[in-house]
Amino acid sequence: MEIIYQQEQDLGSKEFIELLVSSTLGERRPVNEPERIEEMLRHANLTITARHNGKLVGVSRSLTDWVYATYLSDLAVHIEYQHKGIGKELIRQTKLLAPKSNVILLSAPAAVDYYPKIGMTHHAHAFWLRDLKELK
Repeated sequence: MEIIYQQEQDLGSKEFIELLVSSTLGERRPVNEPERIEEMLRHANLTITARHNGKLVGVSRSLTDWVYATYLSDLAVHIEYQHKGIGKELIRQTKLLAPKSNVILLSAPAAVDYYPKIGMTHHAHAFWLRDLKELK
């Protein structure tokens, strides 16, 4: 099975939403808010896709300064294509394009054990602020 990886800054929101849903990442993304998804795609500055016969089967969507921090916001692989190394290759392709930068991500609960297996280091000091009202 040949998977084509490429940087794709004009990924369409409909195709992205379909992948999010088919990867289970859609459970934690605003897939019912297409305008918000469009903004997410527009403001990402490093998007890598994985395609099989033209079909989108994986995506790595990041925000990066290219030299210090690359926040890998979305790593999604279609459920039928998981466990084939596509996620790992999407991370590798992301790192190749920002080689000086640290790749940082927040794991989905079901994937917490995956990242150490592929060589990523767990960081216990991450913090999350969802709502400004929570800031004291």
